[in-house]
Amino acid sequence: MPTRELNPFVKRNQVLELLIEDYAFGGKGIARIRSEKGNFVVFVANTLPGQLVKAQIVKSSKKFAEANLVDVITPSKDEIDMPFQDIPGAPFIQLPVSLQNQYKKESTLSLFQRIGNVGNIGDLFDEFITSPNDFHYRNKMEYGFSAIGYDRINKTDIDIFTLGFKRRGVWWMGDNLEKDSGLFDKELEDNIRNIRIYCEKTGLPPWHGPKKEGFFRYFVVRKSFKTNEFLFNLVTTSDGLDAFSIPLFIAYLQSLFGERMAGLIHTINDETGDRTIATAGSEQLVYGKDKIVEELLGLQFEISMKSFFQTNPKAAEKLYSKVVEYVLEDQTKVDNTVVMDLFCGTGTIGQIVAAKSNNAKIIGVDIIASAIEDAQKNAKRNDIKGVKFYTADVGKFLTAHPEYINKIKTIILDPARAGIMPKTLKKIIDLNADRMIYVSCNPATQARDTELLREAGYELKKISLVDQFPHTSHIETVALFEK
Repeated sequence: MPTRELNPFVKRNQVLELLIEDYAFGGKGIARIRSEKGNFVVFVANTLPGQLVKAQIVKSSKKFAEANLVDVITPSKDEIDMPFQDIPGAPFIQLPVSLQNQYKKESTLSLFQRIGNVGNIGDLFDEFITSPNDFHYRNKMEYGFSAIGYDRINKTDIDIFTLGFKRRGVWWMGDNLEKDSGLFDKELEDNIRNIRIYCEKTGLPPWHGPKKEGFFRYFVVRKSFKTNEFLFNLVTTSDGLDAFSIPLFIAYLQSLFGERMAGLIHTINDETGDRTIATAGSEQLVYGKDKIVEELLGLQFEISMKSFFQTNPKAAEKLYSKVVEYVLEDQTKVDNTVVMDLFCGTGTIGQIVAAKSNNAKIIGVDIIASAIEDAQKNAKRNDIKGVKFYTADVGKFLTAHPEYINKIKTIILDPARAGIMPKTLKKIIDLNADRMIYVSCNPATQARDTELLREAGYELKKISLVDQFPHTSHIETVALFEK
């Protein structure tokens, strides 16, 4: 008996040439295969309308398929030349920012119509907030070492010492960063090549992914826009450590960056897992300071290498200003009531609201104790009096703190990328607040939650979009819900 082909258009792992015709949320280009069998849609990650691309099918269903970009054969007529090296973290850098913003706005608002069933989303749209800096806006980068590199001329892998970024979709292959990518600090990135050459001259090998061996693994950099300093983290294994001179490496970094070098941490990671932080490894400050100071809207925050902090501080200021505007737009609903900053992390939003409001009581709540400790230190540093921080699970908060029953009138939500679990959202609804200001770095999950909130009696009143990551598909949203 002959087997029936599930999909007459494409097969998994098949490589196709496709013309990208449209743009979908999340940076996916839309291609269409047309034949006598009908039309079939293929979503290709990190592509733009007008591009002719080579793509590999990774998922397939009866209605559509998903593919990864292999190569751009012909660029879109909208693309322009850029003086930066192309990297996976900036797939749309050759598209004018105005067009990037147009695609982001249209595709994001359509999510709320499609997933959240918000029919009048255009009427509720407040504004699109652009990043103050289109380029060199990031304050952290991770550069990986690899024993397998990419030959850009022959478009194949090659055994060379590399320091840069992974090739898109290839976990074991590195791509040397030879110059400024346009995302991070220009002076730093123009020197990554020199750091690579220095490390190669030590004779110690870079990490070999498939073999899971080598010495050099990662070079991580944090930057303060306030002080213009760098905090470095060199991640190595212990295999060959005796042959590597930390003092000489410190001296070399000082020769490149001078007073901009705030500190160097050396992390030993002998685990085979591909990450910078090792659960069983060691971490030692070998030079200078282990923290740098950043400023947001006049408040100062100490940041360690592991701290979560907004990647684009200048755009974060605009994001937080919009949150404060929504929180305080009706002062009568805030004065002498409690504002809860849920999933508060290191307490950035709560402190800013406390600094801007008159008589509101701000409470920050997070389940991670170390984040709450950092929040308390930051509030003390900034002399913010009107905010208290609690380590607690949202479902148990009112049981532990009955003094807040029916007192929380406004909740600020800023969950992780995965969004809010339905069970957790039910607990949040049970807090019985009048208003919610929901900040999301993943509008797809926020659109899903919008329908659940409406069923619980909360209506979406307005929504703004904030572009914190130019040249990527990412967009942040700030939505106001009221009972």
